[in-house]
Amino acid sequence: MPATTRRLVIEDLSAFTKALRAQLQAAATPPSHLALMNLLARAAGHRSVQALDAAQARLPPPPPGPAPLSEAAQRALRQFDDQGRLMRWPTKFSTQRYAVWAMWPHFAAKRDYTEREVGAILNTAHTFGDHCTLRRELITMQLMAREDGGRVYRKLAARPEPDVAALLAALRARQNAST
Repeated sequence: MPATTRRLVIEDLSAFTKALRAQLQAAATPPSHLALMNLLARAAGHRSVQALDAAQARLPPPPPGPAPLSEAAQRALRQFDDQGRLMRWPTKFSTQRYAVWAMWPHFAAKRDYTEREVGAILNTAHTFGDHCTLRRELITMQLMAREDGGRVYRKLAARPEPDVAALLAALRARQNAST
């Protein structure tokens, strides 16, 4: 039998274990692999493994989990504290790119910012005390635009790559877990 992934939803764990125990006690010898699978399916309220598979086919697919983080994204994630603040400026350029992307969601779209407002927002998003580097890198990476000689800053529309999006999701999850 090929290995297949099955979701087994147990509404009442106590009733499930009681049914499984009763079936195991009724068996004179230890059950075979297939017999044990059928015991589990029956304890969960299905006639057999085949009935469990048929019920699974009618269920909607499970929601996609978070995308796995690449090694580079994991390295970037280690630069952030539990509240999602950047603790230090990374030395590697590839990690710096991720760090700058992590600053981008702190700004609202279609809103003009003054240089002082940009600095204040960036100061809440990092702990190493150099908001100027972050602001400059946001401009360089074209995630923000500077107009009127530096008096007006605006967030630019951008779509993060899947790896960056996974990092941003991990940072949001970390922030939600700490609050």
